[in-house]
Amino acid sequence: MERVGEHYMDITTGCVPLFMTDGLKDYGTALLAHFGYWIQPERRQDKGPRPKPRWMPLPALLYAQVVKSYRRRRIVGVTHRVVFGTRLAIEQALARCGWTINTAFVERLNLDIRQRVAAIGRRVNTLCQGEDSLLDQLGLFQVYHNFVLPHVSLRQPLLIPEVTNGRGSARVWRPCTPAMAAGLTDHVWTLKEVLLYRVPPWPQPQAQ
Repeated sequence: MERVGEHYMDITTGCVPLFMTDGLKDYGTALLAHFGYWIQPERRQDKGPRPKPRWMPLPALLYAQVVKSYRRRRIVGVTHRVVFGTRLAIEQALARCGWTINTAFVERLNLDIRQRVAAIGRRVNTLCQGEDSLLDQLGLFQVYHNFVLPHVSLRQPLLIPEVTNGRGSARVWRPCTPAMAAGLTDHVWTLKEVLLYRVPPWPQPQAQ
């Protein structure tokens, strides 16, 4: 999990995300497994066997890499490599949010995961005994990260400062979680509220 580098966001060209990772080449193979399709090349000759089908990336797939060069364990250079799509399309998609090609957001998320999921921390002796146990821990982290943990970057200023208990200064910010920012809830959940929440059955029964 140390090198997980996928960073994505929705773009208006459809449901295919924009991905940004570090320079590990295996990411391209993993992305093609989910965002590719078969095409049948046209014949170049009248005779002979038909060309074999080829697995190609979806036209809407945008993928860029941040490649870092090291010397004596120090970064000496950073370059951007466009793997799928064009640099112009990627820069236009990022410009809508005022961003540039980088992996800062996913690196922050990776650090949060390592700090809160003991099984995938660095140099730990709390490894999971199976995939199911790891998925359970990651599922709990996702809920905690999105519903329980307020994010400073999402906080909202209060029109009227609120008086706090004791002699502390007035509260001028309203805490906000990603779930609140997405409109999924109207308050910061407690961990007790998460653990007692009854998840509805899935898939949902179809209405007649």
